[in-house]
Amino acid sequence: MSLIKFKTSEFAPVTFGSLIDKFFDESMSRSGGSVFVPTADISETEKSFEIHLAVPGMKKEDFTLDLNERYLTISGERRFQKEAKEKTWHTVQNHYGSFSRSFYLPENINTSGIEAKYNDGILEVILPKDQSKVLKTTIKVN
Repeated sequence: MSLIKFKTSEFAPVTFGSLIDKFFDESMSRSGGSVFVPTADISETEKSFEIHLAVPGMKKEDFTLDLNERYLTISGERRFQKEAKEKTWHTVQNHYGSFSRSFYLPENINTSGIEAKYNDGILEVILPKDQSKVLKTTIKVN
């Protein structure tokens, strides 16, 4: 039995932007460098904002979080681990290499209270709101 490589519509670019992204991703991987962009979920509660990055297969030591003025940059690198046994790879769909995501933070973030946790492949960054800096208010019309 042999494996046959085939393409399904699931992996075909749907939009022009995804076609351009696919072009640059493939050209980067052919040139020896590899960059990927982990997906992010951003939510807000009454007391904080939360950023969840999907980055499985990493260790907490692999991440760097930098805060520069109101920009939070999360970066890291996931390395491809070669096993001692000889293998013939037919496809590699996991993303490896370095990544960097930057987020512009609102004015009402308490930067001294920012926390980050890594668990089950999800990097969770909690950005507490500074309750003294209220950005939203309701104005009554007289």
